[in-house]
Amino acid sequence: MGGSNPYITKPDTKAATKPFRITFQNPSQGLKQDVDIDPSNMPTSGSGLPGSVLDIAMALEIDIDHACGGVCACSTCHVIVRQGMNSCSESTDEEGDQLDKAPAVTPNSRLACQCVPNGSQDLVVEIPSWNRNRVREGSSS
Repeated sequence: MGGSNPYITKPDTKAATKPFRITFQNPSQGLKQDVDIDPSNMPTSGSGLPGSVLDIAMALEIDIDHACGGVCACSTCHVIVRQGMNSCSESTDEEGDQLDKAPAVTPNSRLACQCVPNGSQDLVVEIPSWNRNRVREGSSS
């Protein structure tokens, strides 16, 4: 479950003010889901920053691993923003430090828990298939 990390500076984010679309995709698993977001009825799950890609995805039952609960303390929610990066909140040094631990980081990599779109552009977000929470995969549930 979400919360805050008292050891990092809270990122400067701007809430979306107009409708936008997020396309979640994972080509290797055949996932491509378009989601229209209405800021007046923003889907929220309590995971990650309010209005973040993780918060929205989890509210819509689109699974993105987030071992730390969405508080920028791991890299399991690593996603790649394929389109619309300019509408996302800026990455912080703390987010960059966590991304340094993620495999196959690209210039468009973000932590879904920290990436808050402002609604000025539609987004295409790739959820890498290799990014798995090893603790959850190893459990017997």
